[in-house]
Formats: sequence, C-alpha cells, structure tokens
Amino acid sequence: MASKPSAPKGMRDFLPQEMQRRNYIFSLIESAFTRYGFLPLETPSMEMLSTLTGKYGDEGDQLMFRVLNSGDFLSGITEEAITSGYKKLSPKIAEKALRYDLTIPFARVVATHQNEIQLPFRRYQIQPVWRADRPQKGRYREFYQCDADIVGSDSLILEAELATLYAEVFTQLQIPQVQICLNNRKILAGIAEICGVPERLTELTIALDKLDKIGKEGVLAELQNRNFSQEQTDLLFSLKPVFAPDPSQKPEDRIQELEPMLAKSEIGQKGIAEFKTVLENIQALSPEHYSLVQADFTLARGLNYYTGMIFEVKTKAVQMGSIGGGGRYDDLTGGFGLKGISGVGISFGADRIYDVLEELNAFPESILSSVKVLIANFGEVSRKENLKLLALLRNKGISAEYYPDEKKMAKQIEYALKKQIPWMILSGEEEIQNGQYQLKNLRKSTQEKVSLEQLLNQLNDK
Repeated sequence: MASKPSAPKGMRDFLPQEMQRRNYIFSLIESAFTRYGFLPLETPSMEMLSTLTGKYGDEGDQLMFRVLNSGDFLSGITEEAITSGYKKLSPKIAEKALRYDLTIPFARVVATHQNEIQLPFRRYQIQPVWRADRPQKGRYREFYQCDADIVGSDSLILEAELATLYAEVFTQLQIPQVQICLNNRKILAGIAEICGVPERLTELTIALDKLDKIGKEGVLAELQNRNFSQEQTDLLFSLKPVFAPDPSQKPEDRIQELEPMLAKSEIGQKGIAEFKTVLENIQALSPEHYSLVQADFTLARGLNYYTGMIFEVKTKAVQMGSIGGGGRYDDLTGGFGLKGISGVGISFGADRIYDVLEELNAFPESILSSVKVLIANFGEVSRKENLKLLALLRNKGISAEYYPDEKKMAKQIEYALKKQIPWMILSGEEEIQNGQYQLKNLRKSTQEKVSLEQLLNQLNDK
C-alpha cells in the first residue's frame, strides 16, 4: 500500500492564495528596503560547514541541517570517530550545511568581494533559511528571512534608520500594538559586571532571553541551576528598571533610571550613552513613530555575534513571539580575514508576520485575486471574437482569463467567485453582433451593457 505523501515536518506547501498573501508581505518589505537605499543580494542555500559553525553558539550548531558528503561518506571513518559525538564526527561526513541565517553568509560575501563593493555597503536579502528546530506555532524548520544590513560604518544613525524602517513597514501592514524593543549588549555586559560575573555574560543572557517564556521565577531557577550565587541573583533582581519597569515610562526615562546603577561599569556606561544617542536619532528621524519604541533591558538576542544595540519587534495583539529582530555586530567579517568592519542589521520574520495577519484577519481583500476579469465561454459562436478581446485586455494591462470550457453559466460564475475575480464579461453571439458587452460586477451582483470603450475604462478604473 502506497504511503500518504507529505512535506517534511516543519516545512510547508504554499497554495496560490497563500502565495498572494506572502508576496504582499514581501513586496511591502522590499519596497521599504529599496526606499532606504538597500541593494539586493542572494547567497547559495548551502554554505561550507566551517563558515557557519561557531557563529551561533552551541544551540545554533546543533540545529544546523548538515548535508552529507557525496558518495561513500563513511569511507575511512573509524568506529572511534562514529562514537565520538556529533561535534567530532560531523565535519568528517558533512562539509556543507543549509544556511542557518542570512547574516553570516552576508559577512562571508563582504569578505570575499571586499574589492567589488563600496563601503558603507547596504544590502537586502529575502531568502529561506533552515533550522532543525522542534516545529510549533510560529516556528518552522524552513522559513523566510527578510534582512537589511549596513556594513562599514560605526554611526548610530544607522540604528535609528533601521528602527524607523521597522516602524514604517509594520504601520503599512496595519499590525496593531507593535512594540520595537531596544537594548544594548554593552548594558547587559555592565549588568553582568556589577553582579560580579563579567566572565559569565553568555550564561546570563541565555537565561534573561527566556524571561518572556518562563518568567522571573524561571530565570531565577535557571541561574541557580547554572550555579549563580544567591548574592549574584539578588543583585541582578534588585535592578528595578530591568525587572520591574514602570510601563508608563518613556524609553529615555527608563535609561535615565538605570544609568546610576551602572555607574561603576565602564562598558555599561558606554552602552547607556549609545542607547541615548539612538533614541535621540529616532526622535529626529521619525517622531511620529517614536511611541512604538520601548527600552527592554532583559532583551538579549541569543546570537553570540551581537555587540551593541539590539532590536526585537513584537505585537501584543497576538501571542506569537518576536516578528523581527537584529542588532549591531563588530568584526563579524574578522573570521573571514577582513578585520575591523562593523555592521548593523535587522530581519523581518515573514512567516510569523503572515501568521499574525492571518490570525487578525488583516490581509486586504484586494490582494486575493490576480485576475481582474473572466470572459465567459459561450462556445464556438463567440470563441474567436472573445479570444481577440482576451488579447486586447491583456495588451491594455488588464489581467484577464477566458473560461476554457463550454459549461453552464452557473458553473463559470462559481469558478469566478471561488477565485475572487471581481468582474465577468458576458459576450455571446448577440453582444458581438451589436458591439456591446454585458459587464457583470460579481461583488455587487450587478450587470450593465457597455461599449468596448466603456468596458476598457471601467476595468482600468477599478
């Protein structure tokens, strides 16, 4: 008995209606990228495993989809190597992996083509990435990222530009209750320093990054499991702006409240100064969107390469997690031989954005049909003239379709309604002889007799 066909778990087929909705999201994001001066770039689906490993932390390394070497990939592999664990075995049998994100491949491109690009270099990239994660709501094994990055400048104006870009796109998408949360990794380093654990910043940020999911008690339990002392956790949780912020406070007031608490931390003070500058730049660049910005000092972003300001976008309208994120990274290209190049970038989580819009029923109706008009089929008596009309409509830039089979009119109307085609032309023998057309508005259930000129004008106006 044949097995039932299915897509791999965590990966999906996209039918036409879903593709129209996804393309709507992509087009809005790409339009904003272009408006902000970003240029398009694509990279291969696979990268060398050595390019990707060690850039995302242990968890990221474990979630990579590795591609087995061609041929007899076990040839020459000893039993000892097979039992040594994935870290030692993996490079011996898999030299390549599907890309985990778009940022590391981008850093490789910058290092590889450094003599062909002009710094500061702005690029955008809209491509799928793969992670061997546990599939669940809003989390897939194959999903699209829509990234915008600028490398070759330390200017904090760029962070303000990216925050504004976020605000414009999510406003256009009409997603309500959006929050653009900001933090600075230097502030997190300062918090670790005043708690007496500067060398354990990574462990601290891993725990803090889970605050939304497991709550304060869960973070405390994780820190205790990692052998943080009572004194260290008491110092951490005594930071009111971090764990008990006043929701009515503006971000500049919240950063002002935290500043004296990090007075003894040089790196923490540097993070605060950067944060203040970015807020000032956002206010100057986009005062109408400033209300969307929030300071969130528990925001950590799990990826190890962030070094400065970090972003995360959420909506309180739907339980979904982040729908965008990014940050500043220094010397990401250093591992590829190009030292001292700073960059900053953001990513839109297109798949989660889709899920949010679907849950809110917020997709515009106008995007659900790419066909504006269906020409009804009245058989051989009108076939040639209706094919001429079909060609004319398409040449005029009007998306049109001719129903290919001679079937009952009710069946043809049903087809148009299911495809959400708004208009239908009824052109039989009588209409052709009189030079008139019956134009049916399927949304309003109205019908009128029009000339060819009136037909073209009406369809171009709608």
